[in-house]
Amino acid sequence: MVRIINYKERQKEDGTSFFVLELQGGIEMVLSNVTGNFYATAKRAFIPSTFDEMTCNGLIGTEMPGSIIKEDCEPFEYVVKETGEEITMSHRWVYTTGNAVKPKQEHNVIANSDVFSKNGILEPAM
Repeated sequence: MVRIINYKERQKEDGTSFFVLELQGGIEMVLSNVTGNFYATAKRAFIPSTFDEMTCNGLIGTEMPGSIIKEDCEPFEYVVKETGEEITMSHRWVYTTGNAVKPKQEHNVIANSDVFSKNGILEPAM
């Protein structure tokens, strides 16, 4: 399950605005490589919405089925807010319901015309 914990206003390229919902997954315990102690964390992701600000505000606290997963992406620069450190990331966190079907990558397929009838008569396959 994920929970809507916040929303943010974003700008489109044409200058109009829209709202994204901030989702947070369940608590996870992670072992620190530095201290060797566990700490609690949760994965977060943003999804675009068609809702107005009042609706987004009303959705805070709503739980939805699904999870937040790590997805590989093109490398990008990211600044850690707490430290100001700039790092290169090659993944992002995305929301999934687990049964959502993502569109497949398009492949350039060339049909072999020899497999089609050239006489216009439907013939059964052998």
